[in-house]
Amino acid sequence: MSFSRNSFTTKERQKWMSVLSKSSCQELEGAWQGISEKPDYRHLRKPETGIIMVRARAGGSGLRFNFGEMTVTRCTVKTDEGYVGCAYVMGRDHRHAELAALFDALLQNSGYKLKILNMVILKLKESREKRKEEISKKSAATKVDFFTMVRGD
Repeated sequence: MSFSRNSFTTKERQKWMSVLSKSSCQELEGAWQGISEKPDYRHLRKPETGIIMVRARAGGSGLRFNFGEMTVTRCTVKTDEGYVGCAYVMGRDHRHAELAALFDALLQNSGYKLKILNMVILKLKESREKRKEEISKKSAATKVDFFTMVRGD
């Protein structure tokens, strides 16, 4: 994951928002407590929960169909410096959405960006990758290879 120094691209923002939304609220809360100079902010849109329709494609590339509904919480904040952060997270956790929006706003501020990227985003990304690897190892241990099974007579 590489980021430019003074500005950000849409792709960069998508990457950090993906990390923030997929992290746990406890991880974000711990990271927020680790920030010594917290900015003042106000809500443009207080955390609110709703439902969205999830769409899928048959076979991954075929016709689209409505897969089902999912609960989502969104929040928008504005720091006193004028940076606006917005977040959508799965589930009903209002604090998770608020913290993700706050980190989004801070990541747009060049005074906070490199510190947040190094101290928060990269650590959260590594933590998530480690959890995914552990899950993969556990599921690989239960794999059954049917081609090697011998029929008993």
